[in-house]
Amino acid sequence: QVQLVESGGGLVQAGGSLRLSCAASGHTFRSYAMGWFRQAPGREREFVGGIRRGFGSAYYADSVKGRFTMSRDNAKNTVYLQMNSLKPEDTAVYYCASTNRRTMPTMTEEYDYWGQGTQVTVSS
Repeated sequence: QVQLVESGGGLVQAGGSLRLSCAASGHTFRSYAMGWFRQAPGREREFVGGIRRGFGSAYYADSVKGRFTMSRDNAKNTVYLQMNSLKPEDTAVYYCASTNRRTMPTMTEEYDYWGQGTQVTVSS
């Protein structure tokens, strides 16, 4: 059974930083691409960033490019999202997801497994 468990969310002031973690189990982690999405109240879930399988490269939504960085540790079955220069509009529940697609998936329907989410709140 595949499980994705996010952690690291919390309350931070604008301009601050947080690092989210997503621990995966139940599948061969290095064989899966990973993604981070977020969902604010009343809005659709949106893509934040993705990282390819293996030692793959990361790619980002324009809204977070230059501020957020994804990385993965295949030995620990964990993917990270380092978030710097946070803005109030970054406030959302953040979800990690996994997929065995070889492309660069950015759509929710392209991901097979999801975590429960972790709340990030950025105060102004």
